[in-house]
Amino acid sequence: MRKQMRTWGLLSLTALVAASLAGCGSNTNGQQSAADAGASAGSGDKPVKLRIVWWGSQARHDATLKALDAYTKKHPNVTFEPEFSGFDGYADKLATQAAAKNAPDIIQMDPAWLSEYAGRNQLADLSQGIHTEDVDKSLVDSGKYKDKLYAIPLGNNATGMVFNKNAVDKLGITPPANGWTWDQYFQFGKDAKAKLDKDKYVLMDYTADYTMYTAYQISQGKGYPITVDGKFNIDKATWLAYVNKYTELRKDGVVPPPDVASTDKESDAKLDLMNNDTVLMKRSFAALFPGYEGVKPGAYTLVTQPKGAQSSGWLKPSMFWSISADSKYVEESKKFIDWFINDTEAADILGTTRGVPVSKKVLDYLTPKLTASDKLQIELIKNVSPDAQPFNPGAKGWSNYTAKDFKDIGEKVMFGKMAPEAAYDELVKKAKDYQ
Repeated sequence: MRKQMRTWGLLSLTALVAASLAGCGSNTNGQQSAADAGASAGSGDKPVKLRIVWWGSQARHDATLKALDAYTKKHPNVTFEPEFSGFDGYADKLATQAAAKNAPDIIQMDPAWLSEYAGRNQLADLSQGIHTEDVDKSLVDSGKYKDKLYAIPLGNNATGMVFNKNAVDKLGITPPANGWTWDQYFQFGKDAKAKLDKDKYVLMDYTADYTMYTAYQISQGKGYPITVDGKFNIDKATWLAYVNKYTELRKDGVVPPPDVASTDKESDAKLDLMNNDTVLMKRSFAALFPGYEGVKPGAYTLVTQPKGAQSSGWLKPSMFWSISADSKYVEESKKFIDWFINDTEAADILGTTRGVPVSKKVLDYLTPKLTASDKLQIELIKNVSPDAQPFNPGAKGWSNYTAKDFKDIGEKVMFGKMAPEAAYDELVKKAKDYQ
């Protein structure tokens, strides 16, 4: 698995230095896409309105809306009803819609949710109708559940940290570097705090953040907190050390107080605590970087996550397009997804707003147009790839535990409503509902 994950990053990087830029026409497959074929055969097709939903930053919203307009110009009978938001609240709304058989036709899907939705027969089979020949096989396979394809990857991605390098430079302290350790991470927080105003902080409080705790535990050689096959594996000593460290940082003002930390809205131009200068650093993913760059061009940069005895980073598909099993327009939705990942017109509009493009031909085409921001994404993938941890997409049946229960219990510790020992016992107790 680890070997497969590494190939996603390495193949993308290989494509970047390819001498030949293939397929500079309107479609990079060297043939008509499914979408274009449909247009040629059916210019008089009846009107189709596709509901489509995604989360992301304003940069992703703007690019996606432009892509939808471009598709409608090529296919006038197809229009869209877009629904988009930040990440917060997205999963809950989608789950409610899907349960009521009212999910949008085209769904931006997180890898952690795929087994849940596919396991409940809420997604359409995408094995036919979308060209994936130019996408690395291991990346395509990440969209499968029980050997059927239910999701099309939209970008290559890696975990990392994003920080305000301009602010750090002004403080006159040594900036974070790739390969740094958890001890260096926590010390960086203390060093920077010593030079900041009282109401400014350095690091986020990740007591209640399952993704960051996962990085910490796997870097200690203890494996994933919830295993791929759905076993509870939160190591007590490791979790208590992690929580107690953040308690210390909270007392020292290195991380925000809980009433401030809980207001953070990822990628929001005003409510993201890094964008509004409340903190200097956050955990992130390569694919999220354009959103930060769009708010403060040139201010931010990326670095690998801290390591322990092992690395803490992993590679993953940034996100997927899936199609609702209840959609009346499955074939029309497939044609759109085919265009979205394979057409150079789409690539020009979308850039890297969903990560490094998955089609090797599209990436070849875009290489001369890459910005400094794009190159930082690719550089992070390159730096994470050599010792990347195997990717765990999330065990079926555990999404509520990792997204809600872990967060709720962690926040009780942050607000002083529960002691760490009692909180761990509560994590164990809650987990029994999912075993």
